[in-house]
Amino acid sequence: MIRWLAIVLLAFGLSGPVHAQSRMPEAEWANRQLPDAAQEAEARELMESLRCLVCQGQSIADSDADMAQDMRALVRRRIAAGEEPEEIRNWLVDRYGRWITYDPPIDGVTWPLWLLPIALIGAGVWLARGRFRRRGKES
Repeated sequence: MIRWLAIVLLAFGLSGPVHAQSRMPEAEWANRQLPDAAQEAEARELMESLRCLVCQGQSIADSDADMAQDMRALVRRRIAAGEEPEEIRNWLVDRYGRWITYDPPIDGVTWPLWLLPIALIGAGVWLARGRFRRRGKES
C-alpha cells in the first residue's frame, strides 16, 4: 500500500513541469518576421532594447518567455501599423515602468544612475593621484 502511494506521489511530482506549460496559442507575430525588411529591422532594434519582464536579464528579442513572445508580437503589429519605435517604447514605459528599457532616460529619478559612475571614476582618480604623490615624496 505504501509502495503504491509513493509511486502515485512520484508520478504527480514528475508531471508538474508538463502542467506548467502554457496552453495559450502562440501570438501571430511572436516568432515570425515582418514581410517588409525595413520594418523588421526597426522592430528588431526596438525589441533588443527592451528588457523581458520575466527573464529580467534578456531582451524580449532573445527571451522564450510567453510574455516576451506577446511583447514581440505587439511591437511587430504596431510597427506594421505605421507607429514609430519611440512611440511604442514610450507606451511600454508608461505601462510597465522605466525598468523595461535598457537605456533609461535622464530625468529626476534616474540621474544618479548616470552620475554615480562618473563620480566613482573621479573619486578613484583623486585617490590614486594622492597615493602617487605620497609615494613620490617618500622616494
